[in-house]
Amino acid sequence: MPLEADESTNPFLRGLLEPVHDERNDLDLLVEGELPSALSGIFTRNGPNPQFTPTGAYHPFDGDGMVHALYFEDGAVRYRNRWVESAGLLAERRRGRACYGSVSEFLSTPQDVIEEAGFMKNNANTHFVRHGGRYLALMEAGKPTELTRELKTVGEFDYAGRLEGPMTAHPKIDPVTGEMVFFGYSPMPPYLQYYVADRNGDIVHHAVIDIPTPVMMHDFAVTRNYTIFLDSPVVFDVDAMFRGEPGIRWQPELGTRLGVLPRKGSADQIRWFEIDTCSVVHFFNAWESGDSIEIYAPTFASMPGGLRFDAPVQSEEPFPFHWSIDLAAGTVTGEWMDDRSGEFPRINDDRACQQTRYLYNSLARDWAFEFNFNGVIKYDLETGDTREWVYGPNETSGEHAFAPDPNGVAEDDGWLMSIVSDRETRKSYLSVLDARDVGAGPVARVHIPRRVPIGFHANWLAED
Repeated sequence: MPLEADESTNPFLRGLLEPVHDERNDLDLLVEGELPSALSGIFTRNGPNPQFTPTGAYHPFDGDGMVHALYFEDGAVRYRNRWVESAGLLAERRRGRACYGSVSEFLSTPQDVIEEAGFMKNNANTHFVRHGGRYLALMEAGKPTELTRELKTVGEFDYAGRLEGPMTAHPKIDPVTGEMVFFGYSPMPPYLQYYVADRNGDIVHHAVIDIPTPVMMHDFAVTRNYTIFLDSPVVFDVDAMFRGEPGIRWQPELGTRLGVLPRKGSADQIRWFEIDTCSVVHFFNAWESGDSIEIYAPTFASMPGGLRFDAPVQSEEPFPFHWSIDLAAGTVTGEWMDDRSGEFPRINDDRACQQTRYLYNSLARDWAFEFNFNGVIKYDLETGDTREWVYGPNETSGEHAFAPDPNGVAEDDGWLMSIVSDRETRKSYLSVLDARDVGAGPVARVHIPRRVPIGFHANWLAED
């Protein structure tokens, strides 16, 4: 049956995480402040939004994907939201109930559902990107799901059969070559596969990377000539998963290492560099400087608490970290950048894979896995200066996507956008911050005529 509003006792289905139950089209949204006239494109935010009451335990990783989009067209803004209509969701709709289990309580799926829609639901609830003329909703345990510009589901996209297994939710698009670099990890062999697609969206390179254990590898880093993998001890236990026990565990005795591979290199060309034991969920950026590779990422000293899947758990905080790999000497050095924790790191994506002066990180009130973000901080790597903006005491923000000013010249010419929701009024708006003056607060607030549930990743897709 459809999930009833705010009746669940599950903390991941209440409050600002409570799902919404309809798909809307709203025109001429109310704008408070001055909307930058140069903005032309689509702001998107993907996230979990289960249509049916879960069969057992529930975690946000389980929810059906729902893409929320704000279209900036001719000085006006409109809003549209749509479920990602996976084969699994369509099978559930035909039965009028949830049929798939949770990552936190792995239940057997009915055989007739498996025959119709597969063993696992590809809910595509994590990210939304555009490449090669295609709009792709992503989750890291399945293939991309293609949508239209207006968010109608086309279906799974497997690169003409060349994508073997799943695809990361965090591909990297090189703004110079137009290539999209990505990987897929799996709890079963092969554990790690690597791909490069050209600007037209055709896979032109594939390599199977040998790693000793199946690890959860959510993100990676890419420079102009190299791809960097993080092999950390966040390890899958498939047998435990099928016993109904936690399927991911922290094994610090295995250590952590960074693997450096030429962008179109073969598996035997990868070089591994041991680093202090840690885990990384998302990277800011990476680039080459002479014989060195510079890598920036919010870093956890252990496994993030949210991967326990049972309930919001206070996690060890992630702090921004900088590694420098000297390829000639074969050494790695590293340093913490700040004592202010943050996650959902972003840059101006027009500078991806190359040296970046500015980094943007989302601040949080606490690190229970319920996305309690409440601001953003800007780092200037050249001067060491920082600027931050914190929203109101009842407001919760999300990831801040960078929208470049098409008339700009400097790297920070543009705007940071994030959906902000109020816990008391249960209303949402799109915050538009001037990236050149983050601390001044929003230059505009685009009021959305419905609450947007807290979700995962945001993106800005400028008009071609």
